[in-house]
Amino acid sequence: MFDEIRFNTIERLPGYVFAQINELKLAARHAGDDIIDFSMGNPDGRTPQHIIDKLVESAQKDGTHGYSVSKGIFKLRLAICNWYARKYGVTLDPNTEAVATLGSKEGFVHLAQAIINPGDVAVVPDPAYPIHAYAFMIAGGNVHKFGLDYNEKYELDKEQFFIKLKKVFRESAPKPKFVVVNFPHNPTCVTTDLSFYEELVAYAKEERFYIISDIAYADLSFDGYETPSILQVAGAKDVAVECYTLSKSYNMAGWRVGFVVGNKKLVGALQKIKSWFDYGMFTPIQVASTVALDGPQECVDEIREKYRKRRDVLVESFNNAGWEMEKPQSTMFIWAKIPKVAAHLGSMEFAKQLLKEAKIAVSPGIGFGEAGDGYVRIALIENENRIRQAARNVKKYLKSLEG
Repeated sequence: MFDEIRFNTIERLPGYVFAQINELKLAARHAGDDIIDFSMGNPDGRTPQHIIDKLVESAQKDGTHGYSVSKGIFKLRLAICNWYARKYGVTLDPNTEAVATLGSKEGFVHLAQAIINPGDVAVVPDPAYPIHAYAFMIAGGNVHKFGLDYNEKYELDKEQFFIKLKKVFRESAPKPKFVVVNFPHNPTCVTTDLSFYEELVAYAKEERFYIISDIAYADLSFDGYETPSILQVAGAKDVAVECYTLSKSYNMAGWRVGFVVGNKKLVGALQKIKSWFDYGMFTPIQVASTVALDGPQECVDEIREKYRKRRDVLVESFNNAGWEMEKPQSTMFIWAKIPKVAAHLGSMEFAKQLLKEAKIAVSPGIGFGEAGDGYVRIALIENENRIRQAARNVKKYLKSLEG
C-alpha cells in the first residue's frame, strides 16, 4: 500500500550483516546447542560496585527523577574534562567543549546529523565500525572509503594512510569536509602514535576539514602501549573532536554513557541538536558516571588485565589449534585472518560454518566493509575455559576441512 511513498534514508542502508549470524546463533541455542559467543563486543563483567552504589544512592533522592539536561549535567561534563586533564594533560571547557551522550554511538550519529549538508563527503577508512560510515549516509551525506594498511603487529602504516588520504582530496568532488579516525581501531585492533595525529591535524588545517576521532578502546591497551589522544596535539581543538564511551573501560555498556569533546563549533552543533532530540540520560546514571571518571581507577586496570589474559589464552590456544593469529596491542578483539584451508569461503560463509560445525559465533569481516572480507572479528567476551573449549572445537573443524 502507498508504494509511491518511499523511505529514501532507509533504502540507502544495506541489510545488517551481523543480523544473519545473530539469527543463526539464536536458532542454534533454541535447538539446544551450546554456542561459545565471540560475536559482539558486549562486556560480560559486572559494573564496578562503587559505581552501582552511587547510582542507587542518587536514585533514592526525590529530585533526580525528572527530566535531565540533554548535554549532560555540569558535574558530569566537569568530570569528563578532569578525566582528559589527568589522562592526557588536555584542558577543556565543560560548557563549550564537552557534551555527554547516550553512549558514543548516539553521539556520533547525532553529530553527523548536526554537521552534514546533503551531498557532503566524509572520509572513512575501510574496514570500519559500521556506524562510522552509515551515520553520514543516514544524515544525507556521502562516504569515501580507502583501505587501512597495517603491519603484522597491527600498527598503522602512516605513510600509506596519508598517501591514500591525499589522493582522496586530489580526486574527490566535492572535497571532503570530515575525516573519521578510530584508533585503537574497531574491528582491526590497529594502533597508532601521537606523530600520526600531529600530521593529520596539520593536514586538516591545510585542506580545511574537520577530524572526528573515536577512542572507545583507549583504556584497553596492553604490553606497554598507551593510546594517545588527538587533542594532545597543539591546535587540535581548532579542527577536531573526540568520542569516548564508558562501556568498555568500566563495564557500563548497558548504561549508555559516552561523550564528545573538542572543537567548540562541532560540540556546539551536537549540543544544539541534542536539545531537540532528547532530555539527556537518567540523572542517577550521570551522577554515577561522574564517580566512574573521578573515582578510583583500579577497576579499569582489572578490566584491562582480564582482556589481556583472554587475548593471550585465545591467541595461544587458537594458534595451537591451527588457526594462526597475532596478538594486538589494544581493544577487546582479535582481528583474525581466515585460515588458509577456509580462505575460499569468505568471511560470511566461514562464520556460518564456524557456528554450525564448531559451535562458535564470530563477526564476519565483510560486515565492516569490503576490505574486511578475508577476516573475522573475535570478541574477548568469554572466560578462559570457554576460550580453550572453542580452540578444541576449532581444531576439530579445521581438520575436517583438511580431510
